[in-house]
Amino acid sequence: MSKTHSNKSNLQVVYEDNHLIVVNKRAGDIVQGDKTGDMPLSDVVKEYIAEKYNKPGNVYLGTVHRLDRPTTGLVIFAKTSKALPRLNKLFASKDISKTYWAIVGNKPEKEFDTLTHWLKKNPKNNKSTAHRKEVSDSKKAILHYKLLKELDNYFLLEVNLETGRHHQIRSQLSSIGCPIKGDLKYGFKRSNKDASISLHARHIHFTHPVSKVELNITAPLPNDAIWNACL
Repeated sequence: MSKTHSNKSNLQVVYEDNHLIVVNKRAGDIVQGDKTGDMPLSDVVKEYIAEKYNKPGNVYLGTVHRLDRPTTGLVIFAKTSKALPRLNKLFASKDISKTYWAIVGNKPEKEFDTLTHWLKKNPKNNKSTAHRKEVSDSKKAILHYKLLKELDNYFLLEVNLETGRHHQIRSQLSSIGCPIKGDLKYGFKRSNKDASISLHARHIHFTHPVSKVELNITAPLPNDAIWNACL
């Protein structure tokens, strides 16, 4: 295990039942394995399930969606093969509403707005550029934001996504002059001490794919002075 500080002891489970588990991802954790070879969150969750329920052998766990490595907040995993395709379908049909909180260094011109861009991903630098008009190989990206709170030097925005594109919130907010705190890649002046960016998947609302119960789940904020000032 290299850079990742993942282990079961500091896994924060915010919701769990027979079919799914929702965790509050910390900055630096990767959701699925990648070329870094760092231990992914999916493996940490499998270890947690194996230990908690004393399960021998392989633990079933389906990854439904991801969060960028430097972001924090809610990640849903499927614990059963029954739940996974149903969760995938909920995401594909946009029947899961996700709310993000973002801390930015500049106040947006409007207190609330809908942003529509065409995002073009550059795999070489793993970055998406937001264009006002459609360009070749671009994908339409729509989000809605509102200003929730003015802090001493920062501004807290609530963001709801209509589309789920690569680095969508980071790219679109940067394009209106509001890069996210700590996000050097998208134009913020300096990094956060823990290499995070101040973007947090705060809340999800959806109908449970098996029990059909309405679920509203909120992730506690990272414990630092600026996030604490947002409450």
